[in-house]
Amino acid sequence: MIIGQDQLKELVEKNQLVSGLCERELNNPEGAGFDLRLGEIYALSGPGFLGREERSTPAIKLLARYEEDARESENFFIFQPGGYYLVKTLEKVNLPVTITGLIFPRTTLFRSGLGMFNGLVQPGYAGELTFGLANLGQSEIKISLAARVAHITFHEIAGAGRQYRGQWQGGRVGTNGAETQV
Repeated sequence: MIIGQDQLKELVEKNQLVSGLCERELNNPEGAGFDLRLGEIYALSGPGFLGREERSTPAIKLLARYEEDARESENFFIFQPGGYYLVKTLEKVNLPVTITGLIFPRTTLFRSGLGMFNGLVQPGYAGELTFGLANLGQSEIKISLAARVAHITFHEIAGAGRQYRGQWQGGRVGTNGAETQV
């Protein structure tokens, strides 16, 4: 079942379910979750390997980061046609083992030719959220940093959930060379 706004507000206040929410989301959210804002953008380069026991993601390079004191006219990123990027949210989640999160793109993304690649936020995960963003269109798309780009809904788990123990805990964006999976 999707958790509604009244219960979400209580979970944010008492359990820090989500931190870093903007005033709009704290005071007047819409829908059945929270909008998430664009915080950082990374480029990928070089080889990667996803094995049964070991993995190594392509190298990452920070391209842009939201600067709170910068003017919006200077605080943006242009997504190039054909480009694939990793993006990270300003907000952090702190999920108990009884709740999972689902991330969806805001519709303006796909109306602009941008595709989002994301997954389930596992119970027990804590940190910023990272997902892929690709410009599938033919136009450059300029997005202000801290613009709302995704929406997260929260769902109660029936029965027992299990604590996320993966290596992406805490908002890490890429591996730093080869590592063994846990």
